Amino acid sequence: MTDPRHAAFTAAETAALAAGVRLRELTALDDLEPVYRLYDGIWHPDPKNPPVTTALLGALAKAGNYVGGAYDGNRLVGACVGFFSPPADAAMHSHIAGVSALVSGRGVGYALKLHQRAWALARGVRTIEWTFDPLVRRNAYFNLAKLAATPAEYLPNFYGGMRDGINGDDESDRLLVHWDLAADDTVAACAGTPRHIDARAAGAVVGLGRGDGDAPVAGSLDGDTILVAVPADIEALRRADQGRARAWRAAVRDVLGTLMASGGRVTGFDKDGWYLVTRNRSTR
Repeated sequence: MTDPRHAAFTAAETAALAAGVRLRELTALDDLEPVYRLYDGIWHPDPKNPPVTTALLGALAKAGNYVGGAYDGNRLVGACVGFFSPPADAAMHSHIAGVSALVSGRGVGYALKLHQRAWALARGVRTIEWTFDPLVRRNAYFNLAKLAATPAEYLPNFYGGMRDGINGDDESDRLLVHWDLAADDTVAACAGTPRHIDARAAGAVVGLGRGDGDAPVAGSLDGDTILVAVPADIEALRRADQGRARAWRAAVRDVLGTLMASGGRVTGFDKDGWYLVTRNRSTR
């Protein structure tokens, strides 16, 4: 029988080769400073509230937590940071991951997450969790389809005001996902077969749709399977129309957040920008 830990490293190496990068764990101070600079260049955060500092990265790495980097030649083009969470011998929280725009579309983020998975499995970790902005369509597809992670909780304004170049002044709602590292869906996704759903063929009703001008349109929640839309590009919308971007935040919080709080399960996200939520009649 194939050792799942060996198979996980093989999958990560295959993804790295496809992305044209080299992956490795980072522990030395000279390697950690570029991680801080990379994140600063991606998010342009409030100087008083950076996502990480070099000192924090050093402390996390020294304590045995995960800091991984992706290199294009000698240039750091992606990094991922995670730390152990209770129970410490079985779970990890992935705090932040980012990839330079210089290598956008090459699959570097996918390779990094597979490296983190392999690293974690080698240490007996069974689950990794992280949060992401549920309005960001490409991230929703990446997390729920490409990696086959499973949403667990809707977290309103989780980080408070972030005031950076990506989130702007919007509230920081997040979707918490759990990634079962040995689940069949995960193994398939890490081998290149994403979790696939066709929301339109699921017999679902539209709980939140998209109208003219990419505006949110309230629908019906009268069904066992509900579709919840997100905007085509929330980051561009924040720059062009902050009011409409905030309307999307409120609408997704109201529909997706309420469905999940009342027992609804997000079972997937499709390429057309729809969450699929299933629930039992008894949970209404």
